[in-house]
Amino acid sequence: MSPRPRLKPVKERNPIAVAVAGLLLLALVAALAFNVERLPLVGDDTTYSADFSEAAGLDAGDEVRIAGVKVGKVTEVSLDGAKVKVTFEVGDAWVGDRSTAAIAIKTLLGEKYLALDPLGSDRQDPGTRIPQARTTSPYDVTQAFEDLSGTVDAIDTARLAESFETISDTFKNSPPHVRNAATGLSELSKSVSKRDTELARLLSNSRKFTKTLENKKSSFETLIEDGGSLLGELQKRRDAIRALLKGSRALGTELSGIVGDNDRQLGPTLKALGRVTGVLEKNSGQLDKTLALIGPYYRLVGNTLGSGRWFDSYLCGVVPRTYLPEASQPTTGCLPPKQKATAKGSGER
Repeated sequence: MSPRPRLKPVKERNPIAVAVAGLLLLALVAALAFNVERLPLVGDDTTYSADFSEAAGLDAGDEVRIAGVKVGKVTEVSLDGAKVKVTFEVGDAWVGDRSTAAIAIKTLLGEKYLALDPLGSDRQDPGTRIPQARTTSPYDVTQAFEDLSGTVDAIDTARLAESFETISDTFKNSPPHVRNAATGLSELSKSVSKRDTELARLLSNSRKFTKTLENKKSSFETLIEDGGSLLGELQKRRDAIRALLKGSRALGTELSGIVGDNDRQLGPTLKALGRVTGVLEKNSGQLDKTLALIGPYYRLVGNTLGSGRWFDSYLCGVVPRTYLPEASQPTTGCLPPKQKATAKGSGER
């Protein structure tokens, strides 16, 4: 019996070959991960197709529902001659050979989904399309307004009014209820005829409005979602907002009390201050004179007391003239003699 061949360890193999094999294995795993839903043993969705008279806004990625429950998604919407071919995938759900498909409106903003009604005793053949006889397309509101506008434009309202007047005249001698009905139709036709332009403008504006809503569908959805988030956050913060409002009300009460207390305390002081200012205003002239005279007075006081801890003064007539030398006697009354420039500080002390 020959010995079994020994496997060579990885560290003994060519590192370049090992690296290439590892990269290929990683690429294979990544490809399997991205296409796991398409694997026969993992992704068991079955692909069907159906013919419709129009797409009606249905697009790839829209939901497929049975009885309101999502069971798959639309994978492709393409034009096939005068029909529209819709390809969709359905998971673990029964689709019979007499099933019907309809394009239904999901939201008011125009989102659509494919609604299936699983009928039949045998399973639907994936290779056979659901015929147009078993499919239904919705009537778009925008298209309805466009058709109504075209119909109103095509109506000759003047002739319509004349026709109703003729009918009214014809039934003039009929019983009262018949005559009243004909008269009402005549008045209705006259009202429609008078407001023909306004009705046409209204329908045209309605068509523009619906187109704007359709174009701004994502913006409206974002606005509604953000509004829901804001309301939810406000609900979460409800207690905090209530406490803030209560605190603000209490603060306002305290502030009003403080203002009242200060008013009672400061009121008499302000009144007394008002009386003081009144007295000062009445004597403003005397105050001006006082301030004008007090300046020279304080200047003389400063000169008198500015030599140190004594003050300079001059007394006239205390000593008789006979006791004074002739040179020291004043020549003009009691005025002191003028001092020379070199004799500083020789005045009487």
